[in-house]
Amino acid sequence: MNLKELGYTDLIEETRKELQLEQFGIGRIVAEHKERYVVRAADGEYEAEITGNMRFTARSREDFPAVGDWVALTVFDADFAIIHQVLPRYSVLKRQAVSHSGEVQMIAANIDYAFLVQAVDRDFNLNRLERYLTISYSSNVSPIIVLTKTDLIDEQPITEITESINHRIKDVPVLAISNETRDGYEALNNVIEKGKTYCLLGSSGVGKSTLLNNLSGQNRMKTDAISKSTNKGRHVTSHRELTILENGGILIDNPGMREVGIADTTSGLETTFDDIMDLAQQCRFKDCTHTTEAGCAVLTAVEKGEIDQSAYENYMKMEREKNHFESTVAERRKKDKQFGKIVKDYKKKDMKNKGR
Repeated sequence: MNLKELGYTDLIEETRKELQLEQFGIGRIVAEHKERYVVRAADGEYEAEITGNMRFTARSREDFPAVGDWVALTVFDADFAIIHQVLPRYSVLKRQAVSHSGEVQMIAANIDYAFLVQAVDRDFNLNRLERYLTISYSSNVSPIIVLTKTDLIDEQPITEITESINHRIKDVPVLAISNETRDGYEALNNVIEKGKTYCLLGSSGVGKSTLLNNLSGQNRMKTDAISKSTNKGRHVTSHRELTILENGGILIDNPGMREVGIADTTSGLETTFDDIMDLAQQCRFKDCTHTTEAGCAVLTAVEKGEIDQSAYENYMKMEREKNHFESTVAERRKKDKQFGKIVKDYKKKDMKNKGR
């Protein structure tokens, strides 16, 4: 396989040379299974593990490979390789790890566009869309909203949903499709460029796996129906996997996400809620919290109906989450630093005692 078909560019090659990694092979992570990886290279596909040194020096989960990463590797036999280094990423999609305060969960790396997928019959939620937008913008990934299952409702509700999106979310393409009838697929295929990498983000049961199967022309991912008892999607996709589509685009599927925690997303929030951020510059006080202050331009705009009340409430909720995440990370780093100092002092004291 030609590496360019996997998204390899001249810039990545220049980076590889700058890091003096020419003696290693090069490949892209196409799947991950509990710290064992599948890497696709020009001469084939390999199961791979990272070196012990990479594992030992990793400071956080972000230092481990993720689906979409380009890695330097050594092939040892027909189907096994060792990963020596992850090449610098130009984008990283991530969210706050579920049930692990202050930790980040990697979604995928080196993504150009994110398809934000919601089903119009049951899943549609503007607040969740703004969350996906925020993590996309903070990761330097361009979002595209995809509304699925249009065959299950009438045209008028679809128009109303599209209008509600355009009212709150500006300058983001909105595509409405049916995985059953393939309506809207022509427009969707037109936005997928050869050699560019796309990622599917959405809850379980919105049709991501069926969408991937249809675009790839293969039955790559198992699909399932919505649970009749809960009306919620089942987690069909159990891992992230990179697939090359029929038209040359590259698509990464993801397990459904019911929680989209905000992590380190100042720039993301500023872009998603740019109208609120612009108004914030007009507030009487520079440290305005936009809650109760007199002279708050944001609150005034909400009262006048210039800013949607739900958008304002969603922004405030995510801002609190961001601040909590950042304070948790800062506290963890402080504790790690203190622990490191204790260990260092203990070792120094131990060496003195041994020298007596």
